[in-house]
Amino acid sequence: MKEVYLDNSATTKAYDSVGKIVAKVMCEDYGNPSSLHKKGVDAEQYIKGAKETFAKLFKVQEKEIFFTSGGTESDNLALIGTAMANKRAGNHLITTGIEHPAIINTMHYLEEQGFRVTFLPVDQDGRVKLDALKEALCDETILVSIMYVNNEIGSVQPIEEASKIVKAYNPKIIFHVDAVQGFGKYKIYPKKAGIDLCSISGHKIHGPKGTGVLYIDSKVKIKPIVFGGEQQKNIRSGTENVPGIAGLALAAKTIYESFDEKMETMRKLKAHFIEGVSKIDNTMIHGRFDESSAPHIISVGFKDVRSEVLLHALEEKGIYVSSGSACASNHPQVSGVLKGIGTGRDYLDSTLRFSMSEFTTLEEIDYTLDTIYNIVPMLRKYTRH
Repeated sequence: MKEVYLDNSATTKAYDSVGKIVAKVMCEDYGNPSSLHKKGVDAEQYIKGAKETFAKLFKVQEKEIFFTSGGTESDNLALIGTAMANKRAGNHLITTGIEHPAIINTMHYLEEQGFRVTFLPVDQDGRVKLDALKEALCDETILVSIMYVNNEIGSVQPIEEASKIVKAYNPKIIFHVDAVQGFGKYKIYPKKAGIDLCSISGHKIHGPKGTGVLYIDSKVKIKPIVFGGEQQKNIRSGTENVPGIAGLALAAKTIYESFDEKMETMRKLKAHFIEGVSKIDNTMIHGRFDESSAPHIISVGFKDVRSEVLLHALEEKGIYVSSGSACASNHPQVSGVLKGIGTGRDYLDSTLRFSMSEFTTLEEIDYTLDTIYNIVPMLRKYTRH
């Protein structure tokens, strides 16, 4: 049976080269980077090299790169670490209502700790309302967090515009960006964009799971949330995951090779898929789907077809997709993102996310479309009204 993987926003297949370097470091260069002997020094070189890689990609200083266990930890460290370190300056935090659970749930935790959180509304395309951001800022605001690309519908936020609004109001307010879905699809330069903190995840860019980066501007005041041996300047203690960090850096370097060609191919495939799926009656593409949206994410609602039923019907044909954020899929519930953009009831529980990578082919897209053409009408026949 043919296998088509269209759940790349949940996780990606690692590059072969990444798998090889991870294995090499695990089995050959396995020293503890804190050890003073040659094995330790050899291991430390991988970390230094990875810092160089990310510093070049972000156009920042190497001392501003910190390695974590992934996007969730990076988001937690960014939000909790800066909120706790700056609470004397104020207790007000701002984010959007369509963030990843790693942001939303962390903000709820901070509310329990006495912070006040404003969740900004978004428009029907899933873009934050900048007027609402202006209105929300106040003397007590210490942190604003806005994602780069929405993980469910692929909306791209006006990051630079938002940062300018925040910094014009008070340059001391810390601006955080969850770029887990944006890194590898866009060239991100934090200093230019006015970003103080930036989170990324390895397994979204063909790197190892359990790896991530948090860029922290050297001017940012932040407290650790993990305590131990004071590694990474005591910002993130714990023996570094050297194999993972080596693989993460190689993945980051590789994904930006022939970058423009990769993105152009992905956008053509996205346009082809949207044109094809739109031929089916009573379907809805959520958010924008032109070049102002992410190149790899397509969110489609199929009226009168439950998303879970269609997901498994496609799975039986070897096609793997998602019904929303994979991080929330173990606890099925109506998508906060779809509700946030004003999606009608007919599509709230009838939406699937198709997400591509540089490995996705036209043949796979056409096979998926042909399968959907056959399955959706059949499932609608059995829908109870």
